[in-house]
Amino acid sequence: MTPSPENGSGGTAWYDDAAGPVVRPYALTGGRTHYDGDTFDLVALIVTVDAAEPEDEGRPPGTTAPPWVPEPEHEMILELCRTSLSVVEIASELELPLGVVRVLLGDLLDHSLIQVRRPAPVAQFPSERVLKEVIDGIRAL
Repeated sequence: MTPSPENGSGGTAWYDDAAGPVVRPYALTGGRTHYDGDTFDLVALIVTVDAAEPEDEGRPPGTTAPPWVPEPEHEMILELCRTSLSVVEIASELELPLGVVRVLLGDLLDHSLIQVRRPAPVAQFPSERVLKEVIDGIRAL
């Protein structure tokens, strides 16, 4: 990457020769590198839910928190997830690093804008003895 002048204004912007202007991942996540809640499995399915009313629990009466305004990347995720997509598919569609997508998904989950469907646990595989017996049975046919 090399610094390049920006439209003759004397300022500089960082450009990747092949990709054009580059936005660093930490700029999209506000400097956060991971989500503090449960980790998002790569194959967990994410689906957008209807926005809920803001919660005012734990605040003194008469005070409200400023409304949370999603960033454009949050909006893109919400649009993509109208039909369920896996975490890795979201990262691929948005062309963003997986860590960034996990942080953004955490923001959306904290505001109850998405639902996460965890993958079913992997069933225990049969033992080697059982597999050999099945193969022997098939050969006997």
